[in-house]
Amino acid sequence: MEQKKKIVTFSNLSTLVLVLFTLSVLFIPEVKGWMIGSLMKIGLFKANVPNAGKAEGKVLKILAPAQEAIFEDGAGKRLSLSGQRGKVIFINFWATWCPPCIAELPSVDALRKKLKDSNVVFLMVDVDGKYAESNAFMSGKGFELPVYVPAGNIPRDYFGGSMPTTVILDRSGNMVFQHVGAADYNDPQVLEFINKL
Repeated sequence: MEQKKKIVTFSNLSTLVLVLFTLSVLFIPEVKGWMIGSLMKIGLFKANVPNAGKAEGKVLKILAPAQEAIFEDGAGKRLSLSGQRGKVIFINFWATWCPPCIAELPSVDALRKKLKDSNVVFLMVDVDGKYAESNAFMSGKGFELPVYVPAGNIPRDYFGGSMPTTVILDRSGNMVFQHVGAADYNDPQVLEFINKL
């Protein structure tokens, strides 16, 4: 008597799950964002902030001198970088369809909550210029991050086109930090770096 081949085996099911997961990661931004976010939790995707600061008697390296840029919120209120002098500015250039952007948003939100009573300005700049869509995305995820769109040219030193890109400006408006790609900003080193500014 011939043995019938089993169609449903552990090996076949494992392969099917692996293929479905791989396809999900490739084609669904939220799944890829979740995967990157999970890797952040185990210590990958560090922001690599400089270890120097005025508190240690050293001068931070200026990556780019102060430049003007203007951003706009959903109500049409404009915010210029020159108008924010005297404050530390955290700018994140992102888009709702960008998986690495989605992955780092929880860490940016956590950092902002830690600094909400400080003199730090957070600008989440949707580079697609779709304020309504990006603001709805933030609200839907429960983030308290202020969304802006560019109201003019963005200095190339700040944003070269890759997302996400994060820059930090010191109180004089000089760029002292830039990171291209996803990073975990809810890191004690990032908080310490910003507090030194």
